[in-house]
Amino acid sequence: MMQKIVIQMQPKCGKCRTKAMMAAAKALGVNSVELQGENKNQMVVIGDGVDAAALTSSVRKKVKNASLEMVEEL
Repeated sequence: MMQKIVIQMQPKCGKCRTKAMMAAAKALGVNSVELQGENKNQMVVIGDGVDAAALTSSVRKKVKNASLEMVEEL
């Protein structure tokens, strides 16, 4: 089942944002990762069978402030 996962994050710098995107891209089942929002503070992940809680946890390890906003079936 394809999912759209939105994670709200507060990166301190561009390097932290890049590290968070790389961590999300390495997760099992992820097809695409993109940043949205005014300050590029929302990460939208689209994938098949992705564990949203584990994904948010791995992003939180890189950014220190991330929360799961939405999980939606596509």
